[in-house]
Amino acid sequence: MARRHVVAVDIGGTETKAALVAGTSEAVAAQKHARRATPAELEPLLAVIAELVDELRQASEHEIDAVGVVAPGIVDEANGVGVYTTNLPWSQFPFSTVLTERLGVPVAFGHDVRAAGLAECRMGAAKDLRNAVIMPIGTGIAGALLLDGKIFSGDGYAGEIGHVNVGHGVPCACGQIGCVETVASSAAIARRYTARTGTPVNGAAEVARRVSDGEQDAVAVWHEAVDALARGILVLATLLGPEAVVLGGGLALAGDLLVVPLRERLDGLIAFQRRPELRLAALGDEAGFLGAALLAIDMLEAS
Repeated sequence: MARRHVVAVDIGGTETKAALVAGTSEAVAAQKHARRATPAELEPLLAVIAELVDELRQASEHEIDAVGVVAPGIVDEANGVGVYTTNLPWSQFPFSTVLTERLGVPVAFGHDVRAAGLAECRMGAAKDLRNAVIMPIGTGIAGALLLDGKIFSGDGYAGEIGHVNVGHGVPCACGQIGCVETVASSAAIARRYTARTGTPVNGAAEVARRVSDGEQDAVAVWHEAVDALARGILVLATLLGPEAVVLGGGLALAGDLLVVPLRERLDGLIAFQRRPELRLAALGDEAGFLGAALLAIDMLEAS
């Protein structure tokens, strides 16, 4: 199996991360990293991607075979199109075509969460599973659906578990009400704690520390988040029957502070459904660009 050298780019809501990655379709490893703030407009974003690729290309001892780019929102992987996103500046944009022309190498474009899920399935916490959901919890919440050993995309629309209505009544930026991620994402936890107390915090990690200290307001916000997550996972268990749910993203760094109450709440909700094992992701915040690299290598192997 050929060893490939690719640049992987993970477009985030606030930061775009990139890495020089080498490996095969079974396993890859990052060799060098670079990052930039994510611009609020499309053309500057394309320029930032080109800068990151050029920087890492120049740092490589090998020719770059391809580039893999992943992004949030609704993504049509088959056609390399960013269909829709609530927080970033594009709609129906042909990323693969435009970036291939600009960068001069083949570009695979995919969904950030499905790419992270692909990485966890091939070389991480879901490697031994055939049916699972890999669910990073960060600025938003989505799930990569591993069904019968394959990542299922639903033409780009599958896995939006963050936008399941779990009944809390809070409006979401997507236009719906009651979405899981409006109370359970890392961003929502920090935002809701600040709204409740008037005290700004530096992200959900700080709220987690206050939960550990027994602060009542922090505990209340945390329990609301855990309840929403458990109800979202119950929907997944009811519809898909996964063997496990792999929790990733920034919130998963809380470890047992998240998993123990989530397991208890899920146990209280489960009736007839298969009870999914709760696992913590193995690849951390590298999962997105490792998955982007695997998408690029898969594209090369298929051509």
